Order: sequence, then structure tokens, then C-alpha cells
Amino acid sequence: MGKNELEVLKGISLDIFKSEYVALMGPSGSGKSTLMNIIGCLDSPSGGNYILNGQDVSKMEDNALAEVRNKEIGFVFQQFNLLPRLTAKENVALPLVYAGMSRRARNEKALHVLDMVNLTDRSHHKPNELSGGQCQRVAIARALVNDPSIILADEPTGNLDTKTSYEIMEIFDKIHSDKNTIVLVTHETDIANHARRVVRLRDGIIESDMKNESKNVTV
Repeated sequence: MGKNELEVLKGISLDIFKSEYVALMGPSGSGKSTLMNIIGCLDSPSGGNYILNGQDVSKMEDNALAEVRNKEIGFVFQQFNLLPRLTAKENVALPLVYAGMSRRARNEKALHVLDMVNLTDRSHHKPNELSGGQCQRVAIARALVNDPSIILADEPTGNLDTKTSYEIMEIFDKIHSDKNTIVLVTHETDIANHARRVVRLRDGIIESDMKNESKNVTV
């Protein structure tokens, strides 16, 4: 902020293991958005290290970080962030374009992940022809298409009604049952309760880090 430095995260140490399902919670200003941006390689920490799959990504240049984001991280945003002129299938296949995959292989993989979110029948529809819940399913399929190391979901039900939110969280439960690693950022306790572990932040530190005892699932 001008010449003033604001320390957002204060000596945080956090391990997230393969196949975990972790919810990050905390009030506005707690540091969870900054932590999410670091986990997603959207920001680099000013100190310390971030090790992703055995690779220190905290000192990487922008181009290298962009490659890591495309290969290792699947993003699901509150606003869906779909391209309006592309069909559902084309939106899902987009990360594979950057990965250099052939058109035929892209289309096959995109249809496969759309089937995982029960949306094959809407593959040729554009976002303005889909409901909010369907758009979020497309976004989830796009996040899955590169077989990333982490699915990073930022308030994924924030723009959805209660019934649709429940359906979307059922999809995340299914994704996790397939051994995918999920990091979920949410303000809502009922959404966080789908996770197997809840990390609460306050004033830039980890206030608590607890297993969700209501989820007696071994992964």
C-alpha cells in the first residue's frame, strides 16, 4: 500500500497431502485469499517456501508459474469464468489447447469429464444457454480436464441457490472419492462440512486446523 508493507500471512506453516479434502475458512482480512492465491501459484510469497509436488515454486518466474498452474492446478471460481462464445465442451477443452493436445484428443477428454459431472447432453450449449449450476459443472469439468494435482475451489457455491449448492458439493464429494486433492475456500460452515479437514485463519495466522469428525472416511 504505497510505501507501506502489509504483512498478510504471518509465519504460516501448512501441509496438505495427496487426496486430502481441506476447507480454508476465516473472516474478511484473515489472509485466506492470499493463502489461496499462493497455493494456486497466482501470487508468490515474499518469504518462506511453497513446495508443490516436491518442486519449490515460490521463486519461479511468471512464465514458469503459468505452466505450473496449467499442469498442476484446476481452478473453480465463484463467478464460473467461462468464455461466453465457446460451448461447454470448448470451455472444458481450453486448458488442453495450452497443453498442446490434438483436437481429437481434446474433444474426447472434454466429453469424458463432462460425463463425470453429468453434463454430456449440454456439451454444445454456450454459457448463456445454461443455468448457474450447469455453468459451475462446466467449470468443475474444466478444472479436472488436465488431471491436476490440486483442485482449488474459491467459494464455488457463492452464486448458487441452496438446492444447486448441495448438488455441486455432491460432485466435489465424488471427485474426492476418486482420490483427487481438493482445497476449498468458503465462508459457509455447511459447505466446509463437506471437507475432511477444516483450517481456520484469523489475522494472518492459523487459528485452528482440525479433522472434520463428521466425515469418518479414510483416504
